[in-house]
Amino acid sequence: MDWLDKINWTSDGLVPAVTQDAASGRVLTLAWMNREALRKTVDTGEAHYWSRSRAKLWHKGEESGHVQKVLSVRLDCDEDVVLLEVEQKGGIACHTGRESCFFQKLDNGEWVATDPVLKDPREIYGK
Repeated sequence: MDWLDKINWTSDGLVPAVTQDAASGRVLTLAWMNREALRKTVDTGEAHYWSRSRAKLWHKGEESGHVQKVLSVRLDCDEDVVLLEVEQKGGIACHTGRESCFFQKLDNGEWVATDPVLKDPREIYGK
């Protein structure tokens, strides 16, 4: 049996992947993986995901240079969520130029951005 067969994939062949900074423990992002993305992640040691909005495989950092070096891959008890422990190159995981995609906090019924932009996305992506 292939190790990928143990995963309980969604009906559309995906599994959510939580990505965590291995040093700080901070959750950097939640993305989706298909079998090809997870296999490429393991084979290359760098995070690859499936973009649902673009319907394509993408290598994290392919445009920004902010790759995620994968230190470990874990599977939860229900075998339906993957956890990647990574070293985040450049300290920026979010396309908004922040350390984490989870930069908004609910405060008295309003979402407040709590993390600074470390680098302007226009500088990162040239847009």
